[in-house]
Amino acid sequence: MSAAAKGRVLVLYAHPVPESFNAAVHRTVVETLGAKGWEVDDCDLNAEGFQPVLTMEERRTYHEVPDNIDPVKPYVERLRAADALVMVFPVWNFGYPAILKGFLDRVFLPDVSFKLEGGGVRPGLTNIRKLYACTTYGGTRMRAWLNGDPPRKCVTRAVWYACGMPAKRYIALYDMNNNREPQLKAHLERVRREMEAF
Repeated sequence: MSAAAKGRVLVLYAHPVPESFNAAVHRTVVETLGAKGWEVDDCDLNAEGFQPVLTMEERRTYHEVPDNIDPVKPYVERLRAADALVMVFPVWNFGYPAILKGFLDRVFLPDVSFKLEGGGVRPGLTNIRKLYACTTYGGTRMRAWLNGDPPRKCVTRAVWYACGMPAKRYIALYDMNNNREPQLKAHLERVRREMEAF
């Protein structure tokens, strides 16, 4: 099947260290999706030098559509051009890395990720048909649960709704502080299988 038939997937990657396990997950995602016929837009936020801080001027013009998108227009265009979104990131302190949180703050804007209509909020990224997240946690799943697991909820609720409630999967590896080679290899194989079935 051709890339055009499969569609375009934006892979949003947020880890600064190229030899990290997250980097191996990222490579597995990109290579497998490409091999399966997807057109992959690989957005490595750290490599691209994305600036995560919402500036004073951006906050002041946050609701001024369409001028609000000017500072991040290339990223908005990439989101709007995508048929699917895969987020690859580590969970740090039971939250997103700052660069990924900053992407959501600066790019998930009014009239981009949501529309204000009739006093309510409506999804804005309805072009996204699939939403996957591949992530790792230092702690156990129980620790994440006891802390409310904010990253899982943000992906599977807030981002999912912004994308028009597409098909979703949250692929997490917990307890990275204690995982060894067998667990890491098994997880990469799981990621590969998930991307083959994407």
